[in-house]
Amino acid sequence: MARLEQWNKAPGFNLPDQSGRQIDLDAFRGKKLLLYFYPKALTSGCTMQAQEVSAAREELERAGVEAVGISQDTQPVLKKFDERHELNFPLLSDADHAVAEAYGVWGEKNMAGRMSFCIIRSSFLIDEHGKVMKAWYKVSPKDTVPLAMRELEGYRQQK
Repeated sequence: MARLEQWNKAPGFNLPDQSGRQIDLDAFRGKKLLLYFYPKALTSGCTMQAQEVSAAREELERAGVEAVGISQDTQPVLKKFDERHELNFPLLSDADHAVAEAYGVWGEKNMAGRMSFCIIRSSFLIDEHGKVMKAWYKVSPKDTVPLAMRELEGYRQQK
């Protein structure tokens, strides 16, 4: 699993969201993007993570950041996830896990004593030019937003 490093070009994507619209990384040019990968919609950890991101949307927007979640769930499952928890941000379906592989988040994981391949929960802060500002692999569901906000604050202080 090759990992992305700071200032690497973020791999492009063009994936369907929960409403069936195609979302492309290039649509976020000129804005920062909090892109996070999660293993499975409608599970406790992934729900907690999505709710944290949803609750922070105004704070993220004030910082000039949009948020997008990616899993290998199908579009109907993502639609149910969004509607059930009123998330109101793009959730993308990477059914063939090609984008997860490009970001280095597709790997083997021990789930209840059984090894299987899945998305390893990770998040990325991508700048206005499509470069990775910061990558967090094996991130905790509760840490996705705080880590991104700390990175943004540090970035603002450097300028």
